[in-house]
Amino acid sequence: MTVTGVRHDHLAIAQRYAAEADRWPVTPRFDPLERWYHRLAVTDDYEVWLLTWLPGQGTEIHDHGGSAGAFHVFSGTLNEETVAARNGAPRVITRELGDGAGRRFGEHHVHRMTNRSTQPAISVHVYGPALTTMTKYRLSPAGLEVLTVERAGLEW
Repeated sequence: MTVTGVRHDHLAIAQRYAAEADRWPVTPRFDPLERWYHRLAVTDDYEVWLLTWLPGQGTEIHDHGGSAGAFHVFSGTLNEETVAARNGAPRVITRELGDGAGRRFGEHHVHRMTNRSTQPAISVHVYGPALTTMTKYRLSPAGLEVLTVERAGLEW
């Protein structure tokens, strides 16, 4: 839900941006040292990001600071590990998502994404409302432990 009360289908927005790749204001780049990302659009209700992933690149376990969203794999294959806590015990669910696949997620989604394939990958991500913070976690026997809280405009 957004501030204006209009519910957006974040996955449909990601798919629309992926379908209009010729209109992206930048050409995707691949950096061997770190994942590359670029914000394609921002509105009052959501923002759209373009990310690239070389083989082996990925994120730490993180949330989206209370924003819901979706991602669409434009090309390549990404693995998503979702962390769900039931009765205090964390459980990890792994999904492999290839060309054209995508999924929605809610405000409390905690996951890690990695390119485990041998080919580069490109994905489009939508967050609503726009990201303000992201918490990074470590998975321990006791559950999720907070490592850092990153803030938009400072750490990315």
